[in-house]
Amino acid sequence: MAGRGVIVSVRGSVVDVRFEDGLPSIYTVLRTGDQDRIVIEVLSQLDAHHVRGIALTPTQGLARGMAVKNTRGPLMAPVGKGIMSRMFDVFGNPIDRAGDVEGVEWRGVHRAPPSLARRSTQSEVFETGIKVIDVLVPLERGGKAGLFGGAGVGKTVLLTEMIHNMVGHHEGVSIFCGIGERCREGEELYRDMKEAGVLPNMVMVFGQMNEPPGSRFRVGHTALTMAEYFRDDEHRDVLLLVDNIFRFIQAGSEISGLMGQMPSRLGYQPTMGTELSRLEERIANTDTGAITSIQAVYVPADDFTDPAAVHTFGHLSASIVLSRKRASEGLFPAIDPLQSSSNMATPSIVGERHYRIAQEIRRTLAQYEELKDIIAMLGLEQLSQDDRNIVFRARRLERFLTQPFFTTGQFTGMQGRLVSLEDSLNGCERILNDEFKDYPESALYMIGAIDEAKQKEASHAS
Repeated sequence: MAGRGVIVSVRGSVVDVRFEDGLPSIYTVLRTGDQDRIVIEVLSQLDAHHVRGIALTPTQGLARGMAVKNTRGPLMAPVGKGIMSRMFDVFGNPIDRAGDVEGVEWRGVHRAPPSLARRSTQSEVFETGIKVIDVLVPLERGGKAGLFGGAGVGKTVLLTEMIHNMVGHHEGVSIFCGIGERCREGEELYRDMKEAGVLPNMVMVFGQMNEPPGSRFRVGHTALTMAEYFRDDEHRDVLLLVDNIFRFIQAGSEISGLMGQMPSRLGYQPTMGTELSRLEERIANTDTGAITSIQAVYVPADDFTDPAAVHTFGHLSASIVLSRKRASEGLFPAIDPLQSSSNMATPSIVGERHYRIAQEIRRTLAQYEELKDIIAMLGLEQLSQDDRNIVFRARRLERFLTQPFFTTGQFTGMQGRLVSLEDSLNGCERILNDEFKDYPESALYMIGAIDEAKQKEASHAS
């Protein structure tokens, strides 16, 4: 029967299928097993009758001689207004126990990136309302930012706050893509989003850690197909959050090994650069809308020369590095201003004044970093008056660049703050001009705009 095949071998997630006629093309989805539950994606044609594919579902129960159905199409993802506030797996099946999804159309997940002619060439800053990011590491609208950090330093909290600010204060859509996430993290995030009231403008897609590599490898493409619909058809800005891009590379590495490809440097797949580019190049701003992406990046053994980290760096327009030391000092968000960087922080894009203030802040914080050893050994009194002023300025800047978050309000008891770029720059400039040198450091800690320090101090005084 045309379009039917027979399994000839099963090795883990790799399945070889024989077709007498009508050999399926690359990326075609095949279905087999009980009620066609097992899904296989064709990755190579071995000869005139055999194809080799990777299973996107567990392969328990598969045996040689089983019939295979050719769907004659690629993996599909649901798009449309009906997917809002829902949670999906890689196949577009809802996994939030809230019934079927209605009013959606299905599109193939393998799509070409927008052509150069359609891309927008303007560099626009994407405001987050978070002081330290907007001033020192400005993000690009339609750009890609990496969030580098270990466990427990606040990656997810920072991501959730950005979702909150994007949805509450920009007319945008947020899409969260969990690649190789633990089910606990997905469930917690879903609950947090619901409590924060941002779920109606959000879509979540998960390929969990316990799922086969094929599923984890394709979940990013499913999320991107949804994001492209909102950008191209609805002309809306999209915030795409990916956690964790390293696990996408890891899944590709597993597939490559299973398919029998020769590993390259440090055991990674030889096609790593191409696979990552296929995903990353689709994240772009066009004349109709922009997909701005923030990606959490795990750095293996803190080695920034690891091929996975190097390839990821090449695609990013901003790198936000979270520091455990700052987190332990209670300086949240725990972003290290001296290690983080952004391509947007140039005078031609952010303007002369913003650039000057940012450079002055970095210089002050770098000098304070150098003086810390002397302070630890000899004490603050041994410093010259000029050096002492630098320390006072730097400590006040560090406090001012902290900020209470909306998403953590229920734990801290502090009302979240969204601070405009103008207010952030204004506050930093006034601290650098020593306007607040008579105020205690605590007056600047966890406030929004700088004028709150005066109110805080006045309420303490009374």
